[in-house]
Amino acid sequence: MTVGVVGLGLIGASIAKTIRKHTDFIVLGYDMSDKVMESARLDGTIDGELDLTLDKCDIVVVALYPDDIVEFVKKNADNLKDTIVIDCGGTKTKVCTELFPVAKKSGFTFIGGHPMAGIEKSGYDYSTDSLFDGAFMIMVPDEDIDARTLDYAKMFFISLGFYRITVTTAEEHDKIIAYTSQLAHIASSAYVKSPTSLQNLGFSAGSFKDMTRVAYLNENMWSELFLQNKDFLLGELKVLIDNLTEYYEAISIGDRDALMALLTDGKQKRIASWTSVEQGRVRRK
Repeated sequence: MTVGVVGLGLIGASIAKTIRKHTDFIVLGYDMSDKVMESARLDGTIDGELDLTLDKCDIVVVALYPDDIVEFVKKNADNLKDTIVIDCGGTKTKVCTELFPVAKKSGFTFIGGHPMAGIEKSGYDYSTDSLFDGAFMIMVPDEDIDARTLDYAKMFFISLGFYRITVTTAEEHDKIIAYTSQLAHIASSAYVKSPTSLQNLGFSAGSFKDMTRVAYLNENMWSELFLQNKDFLLGELKVLIDNLTEYYEAISIGDRDALMALLTDGKQKRIASWTSVEQGRVRRK
């Protein structure tokens, strides 16, 4: 198999390195940075440069920002005959809505994708061949996709060490990601803005580190993701603000019973959410 990887940042380069680690596939890569391309060639991440003859690839993974994904695929649609194209963007509605029709017209298969793995830092220098070990991969196929093609794409990611493939719709993806990923980044960014955060030396431990980790983010990418998923994200922000207001009011009037009830409810919901995750892992095994 020949796999093309477009965009050799954290995700794209990690996919390329993971392919090299787990398979004997040929890996062709493209990045707009000459420095990144040189590094990828020198350290063996890629076998060669991905040119415009994209149809020689069995699979093309596009690891760019959502707007750039749409632009790249539309621009190169005529060079993607009989190829499976999978993106790695953090939102799916716009990407899939625009590219499903393009794929049908041009004769290739487009699958929306989102690898659920990452770190707070970005760029080629932070990519690794272990980033996706045990990770979930979300796939959003067109409703008319051939079942064998979808299975082929699933097995590709399983071969790279992904733990589970979740198949869903673009809308469901964006709705849940607004909570599990995007809201967490906003909450972390807002939390660390307290003036007290600059006085934490000798006073902080794991909870401070956990809460502030993802505030170190790529603001160019995340601002695009937030605005593309505006409606779902605003809904989650409203729920968070309302919940915080309940804590504020209970503490301000000294209502310990109300505060205890809020804390207990939060603990129980945390147990329930993680029990669901672990049960899913058991069923997978």
